[in-house]
Amino acid sequence: MRIERLGAGDDAKVAQASALFDGPARADATRRFLGERGHHLLIAYVGDTPAGFVTGMELTHPDKGTEMFLYELGVAEAHRRRGIGKALVAALVQLAQEAGCYGMWVLTDEDNRAALATYQAAGAAREPDTVMLGWHFPSSQPP
Repeated sequence: MRIERLGAGDDAKVAQASALFDGPARADATRRFLGERGHHLLIAYVGDTPAGFVTGMELTHPDKGTEMFLYELGVAEAHRRRGIGKALVAALVQLAQEAGCYGMWVLTDEDNRAALATYQAAGAAREPDTVMLGWHFPSSQPP
């Protein structure tokens, strides 16, 4: 297994890995994501086959500095339980440290045992008293 960090111009590699995402990669969103400074996409390959991915975004606040938000992690079903998710998270942690981030965080569902185990195996600790609230905009839902 190897992990590759994608960047501007790697649109075809994102399209090749589209089966790992919730839906097909959109060309406009791919171009924007890969072109944004502080947006990161790492893909794990087994041979030439995309087996998993992780996305992260650097978030900066005036009084805190910069932290990494682990936006999404996915591993193809055929490649699960082989350490690929943990390796991807560890690679994003390393990238965050190299970028000067003071920390990294992720949100997941309480009942997502696989995600909780993966993140904790990669060194994450559960935050106490956390509540997530969200806004949903019907006219702007992703396809």
